[in-house]
Amino acid sequence: MVAAQERMSTHANGTSQTTRALLRLRELLLSGEFEPGARMSELPLVERLGVSRTPLRLALNALEHEGLLRLLPGGGYVVREFTRADIDDSIELRGVLEGTAARFAAERGVSRRELKAMVDIADQTDEVVHKADYESFERYVDLNERFHSLLYDMARSPLLVRAIEHAISLPFAGPSAFVLTEAELPESREVLVVAQSHHRGLIDAIDRREGARAESIGREHARLARLNLDIVLRHRDVLDRMPGASLITLPKREEGEAEGSVPSEAST
Repeated sequence: MVAAQERMSTHANGTSQTTRALLRLRELLLSGEFEPGARMSELPLVERLGVSRTPLRLALNALEHEGLLRLLPGGGYVVREFTRADIDDSIELRGVLEGTAARFAAERGVSRRELKAMVDIADQTDEVVHKADYESFERYVDLNERFHSLLYDMARSPLLVRAIEHAISLPFAGPSAFVLTEAELPESREVLVVAQSHHRGLIDAIDRREGARAESIGREHARLARLNLDIVLRHRDVLDRMPGASLITLPKREEGEAEGSVPSEAST
């Protein structure tokens, strides 16, 4: 009995260390603590994170699976870099998966309680989407996360949800990837209004059991992230403060180029 309890305690401690290492490492990567191509040496990380080697290795493996690290042929990990094409592809993939979730929800049917929960979220979002104060914006972010989480649950597919969670773990791919720009830039705040109209369209399509329409709206909804990326590229000062920005390889400004302008390469 005592031995079993000790094994359970050891397992729980190892799991806790792995989770702590994973969350902290992800935070460090997205905050720019490590440059793209930097090797993730175990000993310094063990000391920095205060965990043993086994939980650290599990965390590194998880981050490689997420796509934030790259496994070297000879062993070890380096920080991955992302191009504009990588971001576009991840956004497109999220659209395919969320569109599929919307189609599943429409075709498989949802309960009246679930549909009412979606409508309630949309009604609350209507109250804040046109406001520019930061409190309203924070409220919008919370409601948006709840809407998408509910959509995933309504798909009735744990396999699909896991695929979505993997896709949105990459920089700028998630539903709230551009929260900072939408708070600071008027152009991005206008995108929120379009996004809210998509939410209403999704609710209507799911309610009417129109799977193809729901899927189309879901895909188009995700593509708004590409529009937001185009906007933020015109404001590199804002981009530099966004989580994950340090992992992205973008064209450098030409000498003498204005702070808010877009390099010609960025629009190709």
